[in-house]
Amino acid sequence: MKCAICSKSIDITFLGKILGTYIKDSKGKPHPVCFECQKKFSSKDEILKAIK
Repeated sequence: MKCAICSKSIDITFLGKILGTYIKDSKGKPHPVCFECQKKFSSKDEILKAIK
């Protein structure tokens, strides 16, 4: 799985969960975001602007 912002590969745990988070846009579509991009952008609004 790749990050929606930087296109870097996100690692997956043995249970199938990603080492990052999903951010939902206004339409409810989830976008995977890595930890590095979460640190760069402090709020959910900034992350959503970077995805688009």
